[in-house]
Amino acid sequence: MGPVRPQPRPASRGRAAAQPDRTGGPRAGPVTELVRRLERAVPGGVDASTRRRAEYSSDASNYRVVPRVVVFPRHVDEVLEVASLARADGVPLTARGGGTSVAGNAVGPGIVVDFSRHLNRVLSVDPASATAVVQPGVVLGSLQAAAATHGLRFGPDPSTSSRCTVGGMIGNNACGPRAVAYGTTAANVVELDWLDGAGRRFTAGRDLDAVPGLAGLVAANLGVLRTELGRFGRQVSGYSLEHLLPERGADLAKALVGAEGTCGLLLGAQVRLVPVAAARALVVLGYRDLATAADAVPALLAHRPLAVEGMDARLVDVVRRHRGPGRVPELPAGGGWLLVEVAGDDAAAALAAAGELARSAGALDHRVVGSESEAAALWRIRADGAGLGGRTAAGAPAWPGWEDAAVPPERLGGYLRDFDALLAEHGLAGLPYGHFGDGCVHVRLDLPLAGAPERLRPFLVDAARLVASYGGSLSGEHGDGRARGELLPLMYSPAAIGLFERFKALLDPSDLMNPGVLVRPALVDADLRLPLASSLPAGGGFRFDLGTAVHRCVGVGKCRADSSSSGGFMCPSYLATRDEKDSTRGRARVLQELANGSLVRGWDAPEVHESLDLCLSCKACRSDCPAGVDVAAYKSEVLYRRYRGRLRPRTHYLLGRLPTWARLAGRAPALVNAVLAVAPLRRLLLRLGGLDPRRDPPRFARPFRRRRAPAPVAGPRGPVLLWVDSFTDAFSPGVAAAAVRLLTAAGYAVTVSAGEVCCGLTWIGTGQLDGAKARLRRLLDAFEPHARAGTPIVGLEPSCTAVLRGDLVELLGDDPRAHSVEAATRTLAELLDGWQPPDLAGVAVVAQPHCHQHATSGYDADLRLLRRAGAAVETIAGCCGLAGDFGMTAGHHDVSVAVAENGLLPALRSAPEGAVLLADGFSCRTQAAQLAGRHGVHLAELLGQHLRTAPRRR
Repeated sequence: MGPVRPQPRPASRGRAAAQPDRTGGPRAGPVTELVRRLERAVPGGVDASTRRRAEYSSDASNYRVVPRVVVFPRHVDEVLEVASLARADGVPLTARGGGTSVAGNAVGPGIVVDFSRHLNRVLSVDPASATAVVQPGVVLGSLQAAAATHGLRFGPDPSTSSRCTVGGMIGNNACGPRAVAYGTTAANVVELDWLDGAGRRFTAGRDLDAVPGLAGLVAANLGVLRTELGRFGRQVSGYSLEHLLPERGADLAKALVGAEGTCGLLLGAQVRLVPVAAARALVVLGYRDLATAADAVPALLAHRPLAVEGMDARLVDVVRRHRGPGRVPELPAGGGWLLVEVAGDDAAAALAAAGELARSAGALDHRVVGSESEAAALWRIRADGAGLGGRTAAGAPAWPGWEDAAVPPERLGGYLRDFDALLAEHGLAGLPYGHFGDGCVHVRLDLPLAGAPERLRPFLVDAARLVASYGGSLSGEHGDGRARGELLPLMYSPAAIGLFERFKALLDPSDLMNPGVLVRPALVDADLRLPLASSLPAGGGFRFDLGTAVHRCVGVGKCRADSSSSGGFMCPSYLATRDEKDSTRGRARVLQELANGSLVRGWDAPEVHESLDLCLSCKACRSDCPAGVDVAAYKSEVLYRRYRGRLRPRTHYLLGRLPTWARLAGRAPALVNAVLAVAPLRRLLLRLGGLDPRRDPPRFARPFRRRRAPAPVAGPRGPVLLWVDSFTDAFSPGVAAAAVRLLTAAGYAVTVSAGEVCCGLTWIGTGQLDGAKARLRRLLDAFEPHARAGTPIVGLEPSCTAVLRGDLVELLGDDPRAHSVEAATRTLAELLDGWQPPDLAGVAVVAQPHCHQHATSGYDADLRLLRRAGAAVETIAGCCGLAGDFGMTAGHHDVSVAVAENGLLPALRSAPEGAVLLADGFSCRTQAAQLAGRHGVHLAELLGQHLRTAPRRR
């Protein structure tokens, strides 16, 4: 069989169907009138701006389809109005939830309706019937939290549960690892509030009469329904019309699950809940390789596990490189592993069940994990697989497209072996993992989408034939979308394909609902994003190609997750505004359009400024984004290229060169503070400087460098260079003094950095990269001899320390001294890791980790040190909101406060009486003082205050 081609679209009935806008340029007349009418129907919820269209041009797939307009309805009635206007004008309509669709199911050329912004509530939970009623845009994690209060949960749980919406799960028939126990989303749906493409609103349940002609269609196609559909649990490709059979309950609701928005809009859903397992245990089984692990799955299913997940050694190696070897728990011997979760009535019963399963598993080695935190760390490897798998073991970019195939579990081992051979034949590589209990395999491949996109189709056709030969499904949970719809004739007979077409025609006669998906699908190699990507090679700033860098964003959307559910810090401005514009992904999409130049043009494009304006440059995306997207660096590079050789904003000269002004103020700090204490004058100066007059400038102190530093005293732990950075020197010299005392008490011979040694942090943040490089070169002159001698360099201000752990090499990596200084740089806690600190028993600590430290070195060493001291530590998740100059700049105050309300301020309000606020970052301490009236201390100060208790040394 040759390459699969889509069947031609039928002539449209009534008004001419709108054609997809492939160039991104709308036809001004009709679009302007359409937008005007949409604005009347959805006041304040319509956005046809170029920036917004760029943000919604992609989901988590390889595809780019620029919409004409994006709509954010607040009520179901507004959805009905939007759909009516789309039908009247013949404009395509695409539903979108969290935008985490991997197959291109959530992009479309006409109106994109974002349900996640406002229609995102759990309306009710009924513990008696174990059901919940939800709006389509509710995030799965929110449903789980609401159900958990009743000892219930929604069964399917994909790895994107912290940001995917239930509506999106219904659209794709999502599953997740525990579908082996609880079934797919279709199995957990009771009723759907549905609006079809003909404008009919009905409750879809066990009644085929809701759709005229449907009962007759079923009766005429019983043979196809019984033989080709529903052959195994993960047969998600195509429409799941087997649920319409009388012996399966004639359930229209379940048949509409997985329709990918092609048959109407979901307005609400009643879903089934299941009891939360009383106790769970995790068994990790090691096998020679992944295919051998897959061979063992059928026997394990007899133990009725909650989940059976497969992981390949190559994926684990990537996790270790990305997270650090200490962040991955010890695994049993082997090259492929199964993570098997079992349940019990109590912990002992769960562990007994785990032990019994392990003894019968035929594994090379195994571990039974009883610790919840360790089990969570192992599951986190899987949860981040979609992003971490975005690069192959060799470091090449890897993409979706064939990331979701499934075969019956008893045939999985053979399929994996043949699939490996197919990859070798096509010269491709990836990191396989997946829901092996259901036979579903996830893998991203180094498909040459940018350089040789013509290789995509032959591989996909061969892969589809392979999975069909195993009785499998092109998709096991992500849906077909634009990635696989064209390939459905390789899996289904012409009779089945014709049945799909007739089913859609009953519900969407004008083919306006998500056209190009499932029925009359677009070509699998049409509308690819990567072939449009242009190179933006290094231009004197950072050493990366910006065009390549921004396309690292694959759209998994972890930046849209709450920090409480994701365990990370990104993206603070999105958490404050809940606007895609302010997510890491949204910013990356706009910068991708800047790179390809067809929608956003030029470094000074207003869309770029709007997109980056509320980026706090917290750098959390550098570590928390599974794909390693670093918007803070991209923002600096954009500012550098935009303003190089040109007049800059006032704040760039003021806050962007703060160390220079601080050095001058340090000559007469009392006088400067007195001037700034005069309220009218202070407000005037702040306004003139482009700062928010509601802020108080920090008070200057007598610089530490002007004090006489004690001569180093020989210590048993050897020498250390204490770096007194510009912020510590000008504003917090007491921190440096405390650090000298502490390090001396710990047995180090302390040398204090001489003179002003600036890392150029504020220059980097404002894109003044030439100035930053000049300062970093002077820093290398001062620090490299110490680094070459093996002397640790200890930073006190986390943001400055992070420059030496990241930006230094990225800016001056061609200078070997940069690598030497980077390797020698330590945080205070890292240096003291292993030392027995002063006794902090009885001390309650509320710790605010600095975002830059979180991104570059983490906070684990600090927590170990504090807990070894006996302190009771509560860690604040998320950014403080001040973030250097961000919260001081005019126009940012309200967002800065809103960010603080997501972590810092609630933590301080709920802290126990007498708790110590521990915040190493000067910005964090400033934000707490200005917004909560709380004085924060540095780690050096906290430990230094307790030195009188005579520290014990190991």
